[in-house]
Amino acid sequence: MSEDQKQIRALIERWAVAVHEGDLDGVLADHADDIVMFDVPPPYDGVRGRDAYRETWPPFFEWQAQGASFEIVSLDVTAGNDVAYAHALLRCGTQKELADNPSNRLRLTLGLRKEDGRWLVAHEHHSFPI
Repeated sequence: MSEDQKQIRALIERWAVAVHEGDLDGVLADHADDIVMFDVPPPYDGVRGRDAYRETWPPFFEWQAQGASFEIVSLDVTAGNDVAYAHALLRCGTQKELADNPSNRLRLTLGLRKEDGRWLVAHEHHSFPI
């Protein structure tokens, strides 16, 4: 595994812990100002910009406070010199949701770019299978 892949893996793992802990500053860290996110809930045309991205998280944290999990099951990273992508599967749901459908996984795809020697998430996509 290259040093860039290690850095990106650590970035994503930190982000997932921040999401699970409801740490908004940690969630926003390492995200580009012009982030584009396509998420499970609306808006249907996605979220554009760091401020809009920030606004999506409080409702998720409220839902998650009911005892939901958010944990990485698998993570793959491919990195070039200045762009990279990663895809992951996560256990995301309440205890009841996970008990009712234990194989259900949140699918995560990230696009990253390197700016001034630092990896930043420029695109984030979440989805569940229907």
